[in-house]
Amino acid sequence: MSADGEGRRGVVLSDRQRLSWLRLIRSDNVGPATFRDLINHFGSADEAIEQLPELSRRGGSARAIRVASIEEAERELEAAERFGAVFIGIGEPDYPPALRRIDGAPPLIAAVGDLALATQVAVGMVGARNASVSGAKMAARMARELGTAGYVVVSGLARGIDAAAHRASLEYGTIAALAGGLDQPYPPENLDLYDEIRAGKGLAISEMPMGWEPRARDFPRRNRLIAGVGLGLVVVEAAQRSGSLITARRAADFGRLVFAVPGSPLDPRAAGTNGLLKDGAIVTTSSQDVIEALAPSSQLYSDDEPVMEEPDDDETDPFVEPREDDRARVIEALGPSPSEVDDIIRHTGVAAATVYLVLIELDLAGRLHRHPGGMVSLAFDDP
Repeated sequence: MSADGEGRRGVVLSDRQRLSWLRLIRSDNVGPATFRDLINHFGSADEAIEQLPELSRRGGSARAIRVASIEEAERELEAAERFGAVFIGIGEPDYPPALRRIDGAPPLIAAVGDLALATQVAVGMVGARNASVSGAKMAARMARELGTAGYVVVSGLARGIDAAAHRASLEYGTIAALAGGLDQPYPPENLDLYDEIRAGKGLAISEMPMGWEPRARDFPRRNRLIAGVGLGLVVVEAAQRSGSLITARRAADFGRLVFAVPGSPLDPRAAGTNGLLKDGAIVTTSSQDVIEALAPSSQLYSDDEPVMEEPDDDETDPFVEPREDDRARVIEALGPSPSEVDDIIRHTGVAAATVYLVLIELDLAGRLHRHPGGMVSLAFDDP
């Protein structure tokens, strides 16, 4: 089920822009939301990079912010090229269209394998690493049937359910989301599977730097990619407090349909999936349940969906530093509880562009927390 022309909409970055985008996202305290706000405010990554030190200082940072150098970015681009990988910007035609629509979508992803899979309609599938024989069999059967129906299967290359789903869907198209750099796949026992995927039988994606070895805190970010690339998420065997449940929560946050395969109450590997069913996930006993539920949303792609791109120089507003009283009002309005930016704008009476700029300053100084749904709070030092 290809996205065809709709999924191919976008503007290709120049080599200079790609280098600058990589420098910006690899600089300290620049996450996806801050990256977007910087591009929107300054018009280009080059101009944003120039402003980072001053913005961080005004935000109250006690030390100079680390800005990724041209040499660092060039080395990473060269490492990716040697590996056969490319970096895809959020506004480019090969960027996964469903991922583009999530809150905090990564501005750049590294990809290796069959890039055509990135713009096809996908379904995520996750589950227990210590999967049962019946659980792995169920995942494999559903992955094959979803592939036959035209869906690309997305998973995390983990042991158990993930591996079963990838192997069963290699013939039809599979996407592996990695927690580390593309040249640092995990776990080691799935290296042969990963080699098949990146050789062209599938596609591997990551938002982490080349050479980055995955750490525990990186896997939730990987789970966010799985939840964002697919239009729905199937959970097959998941214990309580598992990574699969984190993925399911992110999928629900993104407005995706969550499907859960019920299991025995005596099996701890089914506790998480059965809990999802109690919380409203779709009871799933066959791939047909998924196909029928996703049929209306498989036409998600639209030609009028906005994409991030750098405007021409004459389209950007001149840079104006916030007045001290405006900055003080915005900071005073923030607290430890998450607030919507629109509420801050209404409460303070400060212009929207100024509020966003103050939030950028605080974020670059490490004084801002960003939450799901675009909400923000002020970071307070522990007593």
